[in-house]
Amino acid sequence: MTRKTLKVALLQETHHGSREANLDAIENGLREAAAAGAELVLLQELHNGPYFCQHESVEVFDQAETIPGPATARLGTLAQELQLVVVSSLFERRTAGLYHNTAVVFDRSTAIAGIYRKMHIPDDPAFYEKFYFTPGDLGFEPIDTSVGRLGVLVCWDQWYPEAARLMALAGAEILLYPTAIGWDPKDPQAEQDRQRDAWITVQRGHAVANGLPLLACNRTGHEDDPSAVGAGIRFWGSSFAVGPQGEFLAQAGNDQRELLLAEIDLARSEQVRRIWPFLRDRRIDAYHDLLRRFRD
Repeated sequence: MTRKTLKVALLQETHHGSREANLDAIENGLREAAAAGAELVLLQELHNGPYFCQHESVEVFDQAETIPGPATARLGTLAQELQLVVVSSLFERRTAGLYHNTAVVFDRSTAIAGIYRKMHIPDDPAFYEKFYFTPGDLGFEPIDTSVGRLGVLVCWDQWYPEAARLMALAGAEILLYPTAIGWDPKDPQAEQDRQRDAWITVQRGHAVANGLPLLACNRTGHEDDPSAVGAGIRFWGSSFAVGPQGEFLAQAGNDQRELLLAEIDLARSEQVRRIWPFLRDRRIDAYHDLLRRFRD
């Protein structure tokens, strides 16, 4: 990488009630980001609609879209017009009965620079993703763009140090996480605080352990459970950008739409890795048990 600095934007959004309204809001955000001088924009997870995984319904599969398709055409047109690198997140219909949670990257062009299919799929109360998504089959491969090699991961991936490490080992220069995570409104405030703090802390740890800047863009706002079984999810926003020592570069609030801007010093990764040479000191000869589910 020859460039020294990079201005980035994270578009933290709410669900606006429809696919078209969400895409209109994204277009407005991309135009605002471009006007502010950003070159790279990260969008939140599954930004075209509500977070539908709060319940299991076969009708929801009708919301999935092909890649390429109408959504990628609109996003790619904006990436080319505004000369932006855009990291988006879509519900991919690969074929009948086969669907993925897929990040799509555009590099200042209508053409798709690369995709990443979410590898870790959760199945928790209000996050029933295993019903909808097949685990990714593309591995942990960075996507080359004009602003650098992007290590794109998605939401639940952000809890796994192995995912971030493999992206780093493959040459990623920035880690990026489109995200949809929030609170159960019935949980006490202390539990909500612990969950949000853990989410921030683990990702800062990925930045530190790999000597890389990291961007995490989350949804915000309350979304009802369509089945009315649960209390819905209050997405906690708090999108952020950190440097290679986990230092905060910018952080959004938790309860409203926000365009978060940050300046990344791309030379710092080289400097930090020289004083904290974690890659040099890894004991790759002693890590074979990581390939086991558990040591009985």
